[in-house]
Amino acid sequence: MMTFLAIDWAVVGIKALQLILSLSILVVLHEMGHFLPAKWFKCRVEKFYLFFDPWFSLFKKKIGETVYGIGWLPLGGYVKISGMIDESMDKEQMKQPAQPWEFRSKPAWQRLIIMIGGVTVNLLLGFFLFAMILWVWGESRLPMDKLQHGVAVNSISESAGIKNGDKIVSLDGVPVLDYYDLTRNIILDEAKVIQVQRDGKIVDVPLPKGTIRSLIKSKAPFIEPRVYPIVDTLRPGYGKFTQGTLLKNDHILALNNTPVTFYDEYRKETAKYKKQEITLTVLRNKDTVIVKAITDSVGRIGYATFADERSGSYKHKFDFFPAFPAGVSKGWENMVMNIKNFKLLFTSDEVKPSESVGSFLSIGNMFGAKWDWELFWSMTALLSVVLAFMNMLPIPALDGGHVLFTLYEIITGRKPGDKFMEYAQMVGMVLLLALMAYAIGLDFWRFLFNKS
Repeated sequence: MMTFLAIDWAVVGIKALQLILSLSILVVLHEMGHFLPAKWFKCRVEKFYLFFDPWFSLFKKKIGETVYGIGWLPLGGYVKISGMIDESMDKEQMKQPAQPWEFRSKPAWQRLIIMIGGVTVNLLLGFFLFAMILWVWGESRLPMDKLQHGVAVNSISESAGIKNGDKIVSLDGVPVLDYYDLTRNIILDEAKVIQVQRDGKIVDVPLPKGTIRSLIKSKAPFIEPRVYPIVDTLRPGYGKFTQGTLLKNDHILALNNTPVTFYDEYRKETAKYKKQEITLTVLRNKDTVIVKAITDSVGRIGYATFADERSGSYKHKFDFFPAFPAGVSKGWENMVMNIKNFKLLFTSDEVKPSESVGSFLSIGNMFGAKWDWELFWSMTALLSVVLAFMNMLPIPALDGGHVLFTLYEIITGRKPGDKFMEYAQMVGMVLLLALMAYAIGLDFWRFLFNKS
């Protein structure tokens, strides 16, 4: 069981700051998506808040008819539009005769535009951010045909029947063109059979039940590129050198006189020598040198080889204008991924909500331990699309619930009664709070019992 003393609070602080900044951007722009059309259609907006403000606010200032403020509970934000049944549950206002400036007095088509404004902004923001990321930093790509030595297996892929040196061809007959798509496609498409090239032949490898669940729990890639054991970096704390040391670009040829050709072979050999001295034969600048070290409890000495880079991974950058359609494509791809993920929660035997659902604590942990703007904006773009998708779910307390009732009114010509809307809002809020409590509870359970 983990203890709070084992937590690196500096890292927690950096991740928390990134999460709060990201959510602040997303929430303010989402609520702006409701605020602006509400003002255009002459609705009175009473409040515009970043975060929620039960009992008190950290900051508030009234400008015109609207109070702008920052709440203390960082779980979202809201705009309070007069005459609208929302989070405030202002029943007294709803008992009064409808006024021309109130939301309920506006035509259905105007109310529909106001309600879809937040989702629209989040979707457009996601497209824009993805476009800017592709323009500034590019997109990591690693074509499968670049993996000249095939793949290196881990416990999951080895159990599934994949062998070191296999070359991945397709999933259920659909070609896999890029390494970075493989694990995601196995999970989202619930792949049944993976086709590999082995010893010059195409072989069908049925994926056993449990593979997808293992990938989700471990958060590990299905396979890694197979590369030579060439040193990229040294990490302290994994072992102790007793003669010489490893340097960047050293090529390990043998371990205790046992030849090793690939990094996976090297790791298999080092695992045999836990807390023991090992002798490495190393090729360095065309010379052969001997390095000795004592391994740690699992047989490591703390050198890393970046398989992606060794295999030909590269950043594909887009020019400014082509980045926009590419950003839309990437944003829509992420929307489809969210829909598939959501579907799997209800249809898959291997995707368990207790293992897949997480709260803002899980989201925060996805940010970098150091401030990384590329990762920050990538996460913000992803969360923007996620927020758009989640808000369109037909739950009364969400935008999607209001949209559903408004569409019903437009189609049938009958407006749901205020009492019905009040009860629907209450049910939706209870449901959302229950789901939020469930997700937070799962995160604490995983933390306390060290479960991924």
